[in-house]
Amino acid sequence: MGTYGAAQMASSFRTVRTNTIQIAEDIPESKYDFVPAPGTLSVAGHLKHIAMAPMLYEDMHRHQRVTTLKGYDFPAAVGRARAEEEKPRSKAEIIALLKSEGDRFAAWLESLTPEFLAETYTDPSGQHEQTRLASLLSPKEHEMHHRGQLMLIERILGIVPHLTRQRQERAQQHARSAT
Repeated sequence: MGTYGAAQMASSFRTVRTNTIQIAEDIPESKYDFVPAPGTLSVAGHLKHIAMAPMLYEDMHRHQRVTTLKGYDFPAAVGRARAEEEKPRSKAEIIALLKSEGDRFAAWLESLTPEFLAETYTDPSGQHEQTRLASLLSPKEHEMHHRGQLMLIERILGIVPHLTRQRQERAQQHARSAT
């Protein structure tokens, strides 16, 4: 079995982002302001949040190259991302943002060396060590969390999610070939 590294991480991130973009395309722009429950993000809010979330990890690992999170200015990093998320954008602009930010982040992931990914940093207490590789898997996991929410929102809006449609099509093809 091969080593999981930069190329695999970038490829996996691209797959996740491609599926997110498909959801963004499948939801009509007229539903981008839909909020499924009080206190939650709208469809557009979710998508802009997904697009900008990797900024935190880039700041920590690319720009600051932290060795410890003690003293790391989380509010400033999150504030920069939120400022981008709060900008009004059309459906087309949000999809373009998902594509451009996803491509940019994946290209950076792909460029990382095994040595960089093996570097460690500690939590704010300085006691718990983590590799950069383990941390850089988080943006994909975070996106998948929000994508699951968006797929439920699709169901609420009467849209069958694309992954479900694909699975149903495969099942129908299998049933036809079995007869």
